[in-house]
Amino acid sequence: MRNHYKLGLTLILLGGTFLSLSGILIRHIEAANGWQILFYRSFTCFIFIGTVLAFQYKGQTVAKFKAIGVPGLCASLVLSLGSIFYIMAMLNTTVANVVFIIGASPLVAALAAWIFLKERISPAKVVAMLLAIAGIGLMFADGFVSGGMLGNFLALMLVFMYVIYLLILRKNRHIDMLPATCFSGLLSAIIVLPFVGTLAISNHDLVIALLLGSVQFGMGFMLLTWSTRYLLAAEVALFSLSESILNPIWVWIGVNEVPSTLTLAGSAVVLVSVIAYGVMALKQERMESTQLT
Repeated sequence: MRNHYKLGLTLILLGGTFLSLSGILIRHIEAANGWQILFYRSFTCFIFIGTVLAFQYKGQTVAKFKAIGVPGLCASLVLSLGSIFYIMAMLNTTVANVVFIIGASPLVAALAAWIFLKERISPAKVVAMLLAIAGIGLMFADGFVSGGMLGNFLALMLVFMYVIYLLILRKNRHIDMLPATCFSGLLSAIIVLPFVGTLAISNHDLVIALLLGSVQFGMGFMLLTWSTRYLLAAEVALFSLSESILNPIWVWIGVNEVPSTLTLAGSAVVLVSVIAYGVMALKQERMESTQLT
């Protein structure tokens, strides 16, 4: 059992590390625009995860895609829009703003589940959510000063897409949604294709876009998904914060993108709030699992 926990912890930390490469990779794009990056990233993600699914399910692959049904198609659409918001947010504000606004997603999702699914939530968790919202407010204030308001708004839209996605998953826990994630890559590529203009980009930018689709998102998401087999849900949410922590560090070191004072303050508030919420959720989940056994 202990070895399974270590494996899960390794998988989630590696997954967070791969996911954290988005900022530094995007900052090294030379000329390709956001639509071109999105097309190649999305299509590569579709091919990458599709290949993994084909090896995993073999002759049952098509059946697994059909099994997602209408909920899976809705999840795919939400993920597609979220992917578009993510890349465009990265191109229009600092990496720190994007990842820490997104980092508050588990708290926003819990708030939405409380409102729409009537899931119980403690007063302490409500306080953590309100603090996270205050931290996001500080980053939006930074957007007014630095001109990154559009990127902050797009990151917030991504949070809403992620929350809707989580609500769909919670309502359809019996469905394997990995094929839906795969299909979302193809759907994103189709959505952005009319805006691409030309698919001709430099080899340098093409390699980066392919890495974004395969190594950064594809591999990162696969490792994160596999970690859920060995860790509690609260542990996954808590340890996946490695992405939010590492992403701004890579761009700080690699391209000297230094977060502003307001961003650092807002990020700290969000990070502390999410960690506090994660610890509380972890204790609750452990207690519930103990009672069941």
